[in-house]
Amino acid sequence: MFSADEMRHRLTLVRQRIQRACERSRRDPSSVTLVCVTKAVPADVVDQIVALGVTDLGENRVQEAKQKREVLIGHRSSVRWHLIGHLQRNKTRMAAKLFDVVHSVDSVELVQVLDRHAARPLDVLVQVNVSGETTKFGCHPEEAGAVAQQILRTAHLRLAGLMTIAPLSDDPESARPVFRRLRQLRDGLGLPVLLRLSMGMSQDFEVAIEEGADLVRVGTALFGARGT
Repeated sequence: MFSADEMRHRLTLVRQRIQRACERSRRDPSSVTLVCVTKAVPADVVDQIVALGVTDLGENRVQEAKQKREVLIGHRSSVRWHLIGHLQRNKTRMAAKLFDVVHSVDSVELVQVLDRHAARPLDVLVQVNVSGETTKFGCHPEEAGAVAQQILRTAHLRLAGLMTIAPLSDDPESARPVFRRLRQLRDGLGLPVLLRLSMGMSQDFEVAIEEGADLVRVGTALFGARGT
């Protein structure tokens, strides 16, 4: 991992990239939330990045998040924890306790199970497999409306938006059609709530912002490449 000074520098660069993308698309930078992806990052390093002003942390795995929260929760209670990885049904009880936001709800059945285990209001996003890749999770675009409607009928879940993952590519522009389609899908649902868009990662978050992303999930640009 990097020194504190290097981490501060990398965080500054990411924030500058967010600001420039917002300027190009005539958006207020404060409208974009940086979700710092801390998969495979030790808890002490996570603590350092929070000390630099990061307020939102994204984890892929429920168990890993549990271990880090146990270390950080006493003095980092203001952090919002986001589950951005696939949510298995047998992990919903723990996920409902650990996370403030779940980005990866992708079926009516998962909505129902998660609602049963949530004892407090929980923000959730519908994960949509816009690209159609068989290796990615997420509901089909034509199913997103039904999943969203099911969330609106629950007792504890709050529909917060839509999420997608673009195909990995060295060319950020190749992700633009995917991000644009998610925005168009959101706008076409006609739901009575404001839906935010979670899209864009280290390699393409600037394009995502230009296409309307409200939450960007950035890890590699902050911490470098890590293990799977």
